[in-house]
Amino acid sequence: MARFVLKANAQIEADRRLLQFECYEDYLDSLTTNQDECYLQSIAVSRTIAELGYRSSGETLSKKQFERRLAAVLAYLFPPYKPYELSSDVLVGGDPLQMDLAHRERPNRVGILSTIIFLKYMTKSGFEVSGYIDYAEKLVKEDWKPFFQGKKRVVPKPIDLGYYHWKSGKVVCNDSLNYKVKQDPQKGLIFQNRFDRKTINPAPGVDPGDNTMRKRVYTDLYELVIIFDHLVRQRI
Repeated sequence: MARFVLKANAQIEADRRLLQFECYEDYLDSLTTNQDECYLQSIAVSRTIAELGYRSSGETLSKKQFERRLAAVLAYLFPPYKPYELSSDVLVGGDPLQMDLAHRERPNRVGILSTIIFLKYMTKSGFEVSGYIDYAEKLVKEDWKPFFQGKKRVVPKPIDLGYYHWKSGKVVCNDSLNYKVKQDPQKGLIFQNRFDRKTINPAPGVDPGDNTMRKRVYTDLYELVIIFDHLVRQRI
């Protein structure tokens, strides 16, 4: 989640005084004098004189300046809140994997679903790289818009849940925001969800676990893609 907050500066602090006025006309009325009311006999004329700067030794704000500065103060004191932005909103049509991950983006962001993506692809030099990605964590840490726009391919990295480079023989496993990596004596590599403690078994041909579904996605972007969807249950 992201909260957008304006940083306080000298101008915003000085403009806090504008909060006392409900509208620009009230601001102008604060600049008029008793003599104006006595001699001019017109509120409109008094406001016009004040707006021209004849009733203040300092800066007199125009209506546009007043509204802009007051809006800045309000945005600082009561910042707008946006829980998340869907990267997949930029998707139009697309590859089957792009569409599958677009359907899963919102439930992963709100924590209803926790998806692990297994990817296998060939590098330009002809070597195979594979790995497991915590989709919800990746959505927070990286920009997925280029992927959904077809401009960039998402690939496993040594910092992800699992990473294997066939040329170098490098094998790396890391805990993520949503999963702990474990080695079971019988099952081998498994992932334990941090929230409900349920485990996911990514081995082929076996039950992936409670509340978990496995799906193979046929795509031109990678050699092999398997998606593990875990429906997160609240611990009792």
